[in-house]
Amino acid sequence: MNPIHSLLESFYEETTPKRGLPAAAYKDTEFWRAECASVFTRNWICVGFAHELQSTGDAVPVTVAEHPLLLVRNTAGEIRAFHNICRHRCLTLVDAPKNVGKLIRCPYHAWAYDLDGQLRAAPHFGGANAHQADGFDRKKNSLVPVRSHVWNDWIFVNLDGTAPDFDEYSAAIQSHLEGMNWDKLNCIGTLDFGEIACNWKFIMENFIEPYHVQFVHASTTDQPLEDHYTIIDGNCMGSAVDLEEEIGTSGSLGVSSRYLTLYPNFILGRYFPDQLGVYLNIPTGPGTMTQKRALYTTEGQTLTQDEVEGLKKLWWDVHKEDHEMTERLQLGRASSISDEGGVLSPAWEDSVRAFQEMVARDVTTAGQN
Repeated sequence: MNPIHSLLESFYEETTPKRGLPAAAYKDTEFWRAECASVFTRNWICVGFAHELQSTGDAVPVTVAEHPLLLVRNTAGEIRAFHNICRHRCLTLVDAPKNVGKLIRCPYHAWAYDLDGQLRAAPHFGGANAHQADGFDRKKNSLVPVRSHVWNDWIFVNLDGTAPDFDEYSAAIQSHLEGMNWDKLNCIGTLDFGEIACNWKFIMENFIEPYHVQFVHASTTDQPLEDHYTIIDGNCMGSAVDLEEEIGTSGSLGVSSRYLTLYPNFILGRYFPDQLGVYLNIPTGPGTMTQKRALYTTEGQTLTQDEVEGLKKLWWDVHKEDHEMTERLQLGRASSISDEGGVLSPAWEDSVRAFQEMVARDVTTAGQN
């Protein structure tokens, strides 16, 4: 039997209530490798914010499924994605966000590529002052592109090129965002949380379920549990809350909200009437990930600097409350008690189970087309 299938035996057992994924899904290298070969390869993965590449030549290195990639804004104003690998000796080309100017230059032997990935220079490759060699085809040694798509401010890549068109892939989450005036979307700030000591799925699951809100966020939110409901719509899972009385987002979150995910790693929070928050979640290993959050206004309003700082503090505090829980969830997977995955609330965590079933489906079919 496939070892990944064996790990998931308890997950697929018919139990009431349903169990969650076993501990191995959050800590074992074998499971992580299966995710890299499936979850992060065949689906659309959110990897960056377009506002971080504002000028021609801006370049941001990212890593997906342990593959070093490079995001670049070209002379046409488009954001392109490439494997961040020189075609000469396979050195990573860019190791930190920067503006590369007109050419992406390898620091090792000065091979240079334009902003569309075309090889423009291979100095002395055929000998001193001989820049050509027999059988060497520059066109065949350009940067290798990665399929990419920019949706509003959010950059997605699909490593193996087999995912459906992005509009088809994202249709479910977009249907829950009707009425948005995307032309008025404005990023007002970014929070960088750096590395979080937990598996990426814990962050996703925490956002998807509303069960924890009144306990973990008692001091930062005013959203009673009874006003929430879960959302399961294809590859969009999450929850929502509709409040009769809205108290705003100054110091505490008390507004009608939509907590939406696009499988596997995209998170968007809509806070009525005029705010969005989008998380950039980058898995880096079985027990680590990095996270940023971008804050947006959506109706063209202007906030004072004090209001912006107040929102940033609110969301920093909310995230830190969540991170404490997700890191403790990770620590709990060291216990044999967690080998069977715990139990999931049928009322509040059915959406978590739907997310986990998508992960299980992908990893058990890793390597299959």
